Amino acid sequence: MMTETLTDFVATQDARNSIQLNVRKWTLMLCDALLKNYIDYSIKSHQRYVKEYGNIQNVDIVKYDYHQTCIEDLKNGQCGYKFYIESGRKYHKVIMETNAGSRSVHAFVDKKTGEVYKPVSFKAPAKIVRYRLLEIASREQCFARADWAGSYLYVR
Repeated sequence: MMTETLTDFVATQDARNSIQLNVRKWTLMLCDALLKNYIDYSIKSHQRYVKEYGNIQNVDIVKYDYHQTCIEDLKNGQCGYKFYIESGRKYHKVIMETNAGSRSVHAFVDKKTGEVYKPVSFKAPAKIVRYRLLEIASREQCFARADWAGSYLYVR
């Protein structure tokens, strides 16, 4: 039986800490990607109204102005959602919260392995790994596909 020296333990502990810090950083990047996706989606939705009804003479000017104001607010980063992390013992929970205070778990990320899971409930992830943040290709795919509604977390 081989015993681990203090030097070996410290070296491996530093590596584990570095991985955990990177997983947290990538989870925050996922939150940013989700917020950007929501803002882009909302802008497109409002622009559709403006484009469709902007040239009609009998357009409801109040609704038209409302959508224009919403587009400007969204471009300035003001929207009705925020995404943030709540860290537990084993997982980072990516929380989606509305301005009204309604909260839901968007995803779970394993703190040690960087594995991304779809939530089953507010307290538990699904069993199947959707993405691995430690793998560059999987992480890039996760960020590229990330959408605020969570469809990228479904198994295909």
